[in-house]
Amino acid sequence: MMEYLEELDPRKEEKNSKEFNWKLCFGFLAFVFVFGFLILRQSQEIINTPVTSWTEDQRADCGLVLTGGAARISEGFSLLSQKRIKKLVISGVNPNSKLHEIFPQLVFYGNLSEEDILLEKRSKTTYGNAQQSAVLIDALNCKDIILITSWYHMKRASKTMRSSLPNSFPVYHRAVIYGPKDFWSTEVFFEAIKSLFYSLWAY
Repeated sequence: MMEYLEELDPRKEEKNSKEFNWKLCFGFLAFVFVFGFLILRQSQEIINTPVTSWTEDQRADCGLVLTGGAARISEGFSLLSQKRIKKLVISGVNPNSKLHEIFPQLVFYGNLSEEDILLEKRSKTTYGNAQQSAVLIDALNCKDIILITSWYHMKRASKTMRSSLPNSFPVYHRAVIYGPKDFWSTEVFFEAIKSLFYSLWAY
């Protein structure tokens, strides 16, 4: 009987409740600390990505542009025009868009053939870009590629692309400029979250 009364003791229930709340609070703080540390580390790696579009004279069979900014597409067409690549794949294009709509300046590139430009319209994510583009790269018989995207996106894009291709397949990084390299910018913060998420399953 006494044991039963002890179990019903409100003071004991209050003590157990406080202990649970402290454990919950500690667990939450630990999660925030670990998550913050991982985000900071991802952000630092993103910031350290060099802008190579102005510094490296790269050449390959094919160029792969991951859509997300006019500078990326323009860089791809520049490489094709300069004959530094033979084929250009633009991945993640809106299904309703046509070539002249995504790059109106094409009329000024008289030496380009539309047969050398492929628009990939199925993918909507970086992972989808990699999966769909890998098929096209194989179909075009590309021996190597230049991956073209913004500097803050390059880390996640290159690792995701690498996971979709053979280990020995050469992938050259061509990171284009996109705003200032601000460690505390929203672009870097959200890209760090995406990179952390992708690292758990995509590569």
